[in-house]
Amino acid sequence: MKIIILGAAGFLGTNLVIELAKNKENEITVVDRDRSYFGPLIKLNIPNITIIESDLSMDTDYEELVEGHELVYHLLSTTVPTTSNQHISEELKANVVLSANMFEACVNKNVSKVVFISSGGTVYGKESKCPLNEKTPTNPISSYGIQKISIEKLLYLYNYMYGLDYRIIRLANPYGPYQRPNGVLGAVTTFTYKALRGEEIQVYGDGSVVRDFIYIDDAIKGIQKIVNGTDFHHTFNLGCGYGTSIKQVLDTIEKALVIKLNIKYTEARKVDVPVNYLDIRRFETAYGSLNPISLEAGIKKTAEFMKVHYDL
Repeated sequence: MKIIILGAAGFLGTNLVIELAKNKENEITVVDRDRSYFGPLIKLNIPNITIIESDLSMDTDYEELVEGHELVYHLLSTTVPTTSNQHISEELKANVVLSANMFEACVNKNVSKVVFISSGGTVYGKESKCPLNEKTPTNPISSYGIQKISIEKLLYLYNYMYGLDYRIIRLANPYGPYQRPNGVLGAVTTFTYKALRGEEIQVYGDGSVVRDFIYIDDAIKGIQKIVNGTDFHHTFNLGCGYGTSIKQVLDTIEKALVIKLNIKYTEARKVDVPVNYLDIRRFETAYGSLNPISLEAGIKKTAEFMKVHYDL
């Protein structure tokens, strides 16, 4: 299959490419803003991938990019939840309007299916009770979540108007290999990295915030089942299906790594929903039990990867 992944150089994209490339019949085009971002994939010397450098902006010729491809993965985002409310109008243009341009190109070039990785952590907001299912009202408290919902609705519209097939995956909080350990996303990865380095770990609030954390291999496995499956639903939650507090994450890191953590608690952030974890029964009804690994096992795997790839 001819596959193109837009925004492929990040954490999710890197792991997705590694999995897709195992099938030697797949011809995979990976696109991101700078070739240097693909360092991990270049080192792996995967034969059935082609790297394209593109600014992926409003001015990009998306018809030229997607032409000849059967499957398009949309992993593009210019923002993260914690900062998305600072420049709302610009972010909407850079992400939502850009997505409309890309979907238009997919229609014009007869792309068979678009896969959009949405956000299980931000689209639902803070008013609903957990676990959150796909029918839960979506009332985001961040521009990031509004962007994701808007892109989801665009896909519904393009399917309604032109028959463009799509899958939306509302992903929880993935962690693991190839996630930037010093970035603004990924509490489990960041805390594990800092623990191994003996650095101070900053926690917003009192550690009571609850999230759904999923190891990246389990996330990729779930994504592939959804993309290749035939269930009539277009939108799926994907996570472990249960909540874990930040305090529990920290305790688990201490146990898994046998390390005493240096934790600093600071003021809570308004953008953080207090409790968020997903109901994954729709996925498991369609594709069987996900059977994700435990947080402790995932932390150990993440730490092993870091010890090999980073200066620890």
